Amino acid sequence: MTVYTHFLPPEYVAAAERAGHLRPDGLPGWPTYEVDSPDAVLSIPSPGVHFGDDFRAQVLSRRVNELAARQPGRRFLASLPLPDVEAALAELDYAYDVLHADGIILLSNVSGVYPGEPSWEPVWRALNERSAQVLLHPTSPPQWRQVALDRPRSLIEFPFDIARAVTDLTLTGILARYPDLRFAVSHGDLLDGLADRIDGSELWKNFTHVSCCA
Repeated sequence: MTVYTHFLPPEYVAAAERAGHLRPDGLPGWPTYEVDSPDAVLSIPSPGVHFGDDFRAQVLSRRVNELAARQPGRRFLASLPLPDVEAALAELDYAYDVLHADGIILLSNVSGVYPGEPSWEPVWRALNERSAQVLLHPTSPPQWRQVALDRPRSLIEFPFDIARAVTDLTLTGILARYPDLRFAVSHGDLLDGLADRIDGSELWKNFTHVSCCA
């Protein structure tokens, strides 16, 4: 099932490169995506919008969300400047109330912080109040240099990091506490095999498996 398309405007790529992402997630360079489907739902993929500076992440998330909202006839999933929770809540409100976003994209981890992080609780509460559609997309794990062996991280590390993120959402009770959230998960190849190993794994039925790109 395809529901999203990576959106890489030049301003975003330039900002990521300034932050050192010349080979994003181990790829030879930045890919090019053609947004040629009327059903495309645009979203900024890994490595996201937070490159270590909270203020710059706020500015970049606002910019890419506004650019996505201006694409003719397109829907989009807004980026949030996590792990800055206060800024993420402000951008969430702006994305929904002003830009009319169709949902939110969240990465499997942000600088090694996984989505069950207790300080993120206000974000999950706000998303639940909006019955938000949340696309959970993988990114490189925090110790990728030790495990990726200089291969593109999308090859192996993405499915494993999504498994970590979904497990974290399950075991920290996020799914149980916020039942109005609607999740889609990308690169979820390992989830079915892991479900029987996780206590409470019936909650994983909240997730729809999706793929890129339209």
